[in-house]
Amino acid sequence: MKKRKVGVITFSDGRDFVHRDLIDMNREFQDRLVRALEATGEVEVVVASEIVWKPSLAKKAGIEMMKAEVEATIFNYAIWCWPHLTVMASLYAPGPYLAYGQINPAYPGMVGLLAATGALEQVGITPERVWGNPEDPDVIEKVMHFVRAASAAARLKGERYGMFGGRPMGMYTASSNGDQWLKEFGIDVEQIDQYELVVRAEKVSKEVTKKAREWLEKLATVEYDGKQLTPEKLEKQIALYEAALDIMKEYELDFVGFKGQPEMTNNYATMDVVEAFLNDPYDWHGMKDPIVAATETDMDGALTMEIFKHIAQAPVLFADVRHYFEEENLLDLCNSGTHATYFAGRSLNPEENLKNVVFYPEDFYFPAGGAAVKHFAAPGRVTLARLARQDGEYVMTIVPGEFVKLSAAQEKKLSEEVQIQWPHAYVKLDTDMDTFLKYYPCNHIHGVYGDYIEELVQFCDIKGIDYQILGE
Repeated sequence: MKKRKVGVITFSDGRDFVHRDLIDMNREFQDRLVRALEATGEVEVVVASEIVWKPSLAKKAGIEMMKAEVEATIFNYAIWCWPHLTVMASLYAPGPYLAYGQINPAYPGMVGLLAATGALEQVGITPERVWGNPEDPDVIEKVMHFVRAASAAARLKGERYGMFGGRPMGMYTASSNGDQWLKEFGIDVEQIDQYELVVRAEKVSKEVTKKAREWLEKLATVEYDGKQLTPEKLEKQIALYEAALDIMKEYELDFVGFKGQPEMTNNYATMDVVEAFLNDPYDWHGMKDPIVAATETDMDGALTMEIFKHIAQAPVLFADVRHYFEEENLLDLCNSGTHATYFAGRSLNPEENLKNVVFYPEDFYFPAGGAAVKHFAAPGRVTLARLARQDGEYVMTIVPGEFVKLSAAQEKKLSEEVQIQWPHAYVKLDTDMDTFLKYYPCNHIHGVYGDYIEELVQFCDIKGIDYQILGE
């Protein structure tokens, strides 16, 4: 995935003689920040061509950031600097903004930081604030929390969501207002009939589907039963995947959702293979960026996943909150389709993941048949979340937890109690089930490996969204 493009503007004293005497010191503080950002491997830094000490340079620096199309701007303070310069730069430099204060006790950099942020807030701009040495890992991680959240907000703007089919099975929580999306996130919604998938799938070359099927058979286990799952039905699902890629390219879609039930699952084939491999960082063609795909055209689910993808730059889970095993204190996250096979091994190598995957025949829910993509999520710390609407206003619910690896016997036992054909992620939440069931807003849940609580919180702050954390 591409690096996050961040602008850095360093400010100085408005008196020319003070600026001249301190310019070398100021540049060294700037260079230290730039080196620390670049050392993360996540950031492409765009530095203003000059240290800003007068209004014309503030305007020039802001325009440079605008032309470079940075996704966020860091205002850098190491000495006393005149606050109006920051305000003038903000007229042009793209937000969100981070005010970064360096430790320099001989000169009042903290005074400059506080004066500038106070000025910004008086005109309605609320920057994030970080203070400390950029060589301190804790300090630079605070900066990166902001950078990841800010770049996610920036990357949503101008994206297009492809909605294949309408509201599924009466789910209000799966259907959102496209006008609200455009207004709040800058996302355009394109509605497409599922029949377009069928038409294009029928035109996909048999050579392509056969090659893909043999790739799956080589790397994973395929449980053909001669009825619900046959080589022909698996190739039909592969053709649907190719059709989806073709439509996404033509319509310039960035992420998608498929209704699936009941039209496709009753009459053509399930969308499980399509959804799993769109969300994966690879397919039978090779490596690729994950493409968020939500089942049941869950728009707010897809949006939550897209936010996660931009923040974590990793595949994102989509699942039902299926069952709580009280004795084991495990919540079973299980859903037909949208679990990327990445979660089976937590690897970017498809061979490592697919050796843990079984393509099962679909069950009675889906008479058209096809393969369910069955596996158990690899263990690891996870951040789960859901963006949902309460009385028309967005609220994000964040739920940290841990994916747990069970023995093969336990996996078999628990999955047979729930749905043996489908993928499972067994999670111990940081909260208790009473609290979770009281406050969690819907039946679908999403998440990534790692701790991204602070990034989600800062994303919500940037977008003016309320949030709640269950389990801190």
